[in-house]
Amino acid sequence: MFKGKTLLITGGTGSFGNAVLRRFLDTDIKEIRVFSRDEKKQEDMRIQLANPKVKFYIGNVRDYESILPAMEGVDYVFQAAALKQVPSCEFYPLEAVKTNILGTENVMNAALAMGVMNFITLSTDKAVYPINAMGISKALMEKVVVAKSRFVAPEKTVFSCTRYGNVMASRGSVIPLFIKLIKEGKPLTVTDPQMTRFLMSLDDAVDLVLYAFEHGRQGDTFVQKAPASTIGDLAQALLELFNADNEVKIIGTRHGEKLYETLLTREEMLQAEDMGNYYRIPSDDRDLNYNRYFLEGTEQLSCTEDYNSHNTERLTVEQVKEKLLALDYVRHELYGDNSGVRPDALFLAG
Repeated sequence: MFKGKTLLITGGTGSFGNAVLRRFLDTDIKEIRVFSRDEKKQEDMRIQLANPKVKFYIGNVRDYESILPAMEGVDYVFQAAALKQVPSCEFYPLEAVKTNILGTENVMNAALAMGVMNFITLSTDKAVYPINAMGISKALMEKVVVAKSRFVAPEKTVFSCTRYGNVMASRGSVIPLFIKLIKEGKPLTVTDPQMTRFLMSLDDAVDLVLYAFEHGRQGDTFVQKAPASTIGDLAQALLELFNADNEVKIIGTRHGEKLYETLLTREEMLQAEDMGNYYRIPSDDRDLNYNRYFLEGTEQLSCTEDYNSHNTERLTVEQVKEKLLALDYVRHELYGDNSGVRPDALFLAG
């Protein structure tokens, strides 16, 4: 599918961009373009990779004109540029609007103008029943993508979304934090031990996006099925792996934090197509002649559950340890440089 093609990753210096590069560098893809506003991260990546297949473009998704040169001749786009930190977006919600919503619209318009074949944007569980500014901005971003898709013929650019929960060992996630605290001998700060989270790796996230590229139709949203763990069990699994006895300190749920992650609403579950390891949610193709949607209800909706980290498969502590040991970053932290870990693994959580 990607043989001889050019791929653009916006926000490409982040965890997801690094995972995509790991996956594609040794394939027959023609070129991978990294678009971001962080010149230092680009320099670090350029020096480390030293690969002529990777091209770097400085720009900002907020600036449409800066995107166009990077989009010239591109076949596929991963739109990963975003403000992702909940506290940052909470204090500066308009910044989240400018990047997550308007920035995505800019990248879509540039992709359409340049004749890109396929465009995938990355969303989050926080867009489902959002309770914070980051989630609200991502939810509206999804609506913008679906709205754009309604007016674009599939033979032009196919626009679709992927949605996933917290990615294990990505930048800013809890696993690197817990490992740091374990190594420093400090208490592990747990908000609520019964809080649940989906356990997805960066490779899972890349698999989801590739699946969307292969199977996506105009306006689709894709979700990968995933197991979950309580935060208490995750902390316990890491303590056992590192043979540590740090205190676990319960600090209480933080502002804007959910008890569990939801990847599909009840309404979406009712429409979702079960594709084995994935759900495909077709585009809402209603138009402004929507009167009948208010006059007719759906009896099944009352009996349908959403898909969340409380009702998915729940892993035991031993199963969580197996998941953790599959991560390059965790193996490196456990065993050091002799673990056979790829050196770029440190980029993912660094």
